[in-house]
Amino acid sequence: MAAELPGDDPQWERFRHEWTLPEDVVYLNHGSFGPSPRLVQEARANWQRQLESEPVDFFLRRMEPLLEEATEELARLFNAPADSLVFVDNATAGMNIVAASVELQSGDEVLLTDHEYGAVRRIWQKACERVGARVRVQPLPSPLQDEDEVVDTLLAAVNPRTKLLVVSHITSPTAVILPVEKICQRAREWKLSVCIDGPHAVGIAPLDLQRLDCDYYTASCHKWLSAPFGSGFLYAHRRVQRSTCPAVVSWGGSVGGRAPTWRDEFNWIGTRDPSAFLAVPDAIRFLADVGWERFRNRAHSLARFARERLSAVTGFEPLVPDDPLWYGSMIAVPLPLQDAEPPASGRRDPLQDALWEQARIEVPVVWWQRQRLIRVSCHLYTQRAEIELLAETLARLLA
Repeated sequence: MAAELPGDDPQWERFRHEWTLPEDVVYLNHGSFGPSPRLVQEARANWQRQLESEPVDFFLRRMEPLLEEATEELARLFNAPADSLVFVDNATAGMNIVAASVELQSGDEVLLTDHEYGAVRRIWQKACERVGARVRVQPLPSPLQDEDEVVDTLLAAVNPRTKLLVVSHITSPTAVILPVEKICQRAREWKLSVCIDGPHAVGIAPLDLQRLDCDYYTASCHKWLSAPFGSGFLYAHRRVQRSTCPAVVSWGGSVGGRAPTWRDEFNWIGTRDPSAFLAVPDAIRFLADVGWERFRNRAHSLARFARERLSAVTGFEPLVPDDPLWYGSMIAVPLPLQDAEPPASGRRDPLQDALWEQARIEVPVVWWQRQRLIRVSCHLYTQRAEIELLAETLARLLA
């Protein structure tokens, strides 16, 4: 497949200039903090100028219709009813809203997989501790090779006490695409509510929320969609909207005197800058102009090339088969332990720091289930030569 990968020809090199990344930085961490292209940065700045020029007019007369227009564009992308989406700051904010809205009682269980993001696991641990419920973590098969095996393994942990299933669409530490549609279908047979954590899927994986039919879907738009930082969304199915409440309580109701909806509580949580939300349609149009399939194919081809080069360096195979069913624009490759120990909480792995210090490469080294992984993210601005540099630098450091 590497031979089929488009080279660093002008049609791809030009995308580097659409972003404001420093020329000497190899940015392979879009999955953590995805910067916006210039066009989106300018769109946000324009909204900020309009807000600052006349705040009363903006907040009281213009903001709600503008948010509605932006929400409708986002909803069309995901085949969702526009009245089922609200903007939130990021996926973490959305997950906190879900945790505040699901009524847990003593003895209830919230089921997660062992691939879930640390913050998500902590949110639900806190929510459960408050009422005497518990988080149950179900290990998934290793290696991951069969979708039905994954679904069967996860649903085997469901019992009469299970109140909610929380699962990633694309996992953060391991960069694995999970079969969320099959999981939701089986969960409905159990009449089990499902919340999907989807920040890594938005933009890079096709998403049809009506077909998925989950109860909640929470995501950040600053990752693969490349919308501004501080933009995310929460989808709440109509069956749960009445019980979905904000984590921050303000006046409630429409600030512009519009007919009330469940979204009013989320649109106005006090004075905040909505420019990140209003620039989301510009990010959508930017990638639509590139072509969604063209974008996804390019990103996957680069991730596949990274998989091949890094596996050759480390001698380890990734956690999933070489198949776009299992990974998209990110790939996580195991690293030799070499007497390494997991870093203390809040500290980076020394190898991650060495890659930055020696070659200005931004790429995360993560620890998961006693494994040390390097996770490479690829976007339109990523170049094959940058992945080669990562492989060469990694080989030297591991040696």
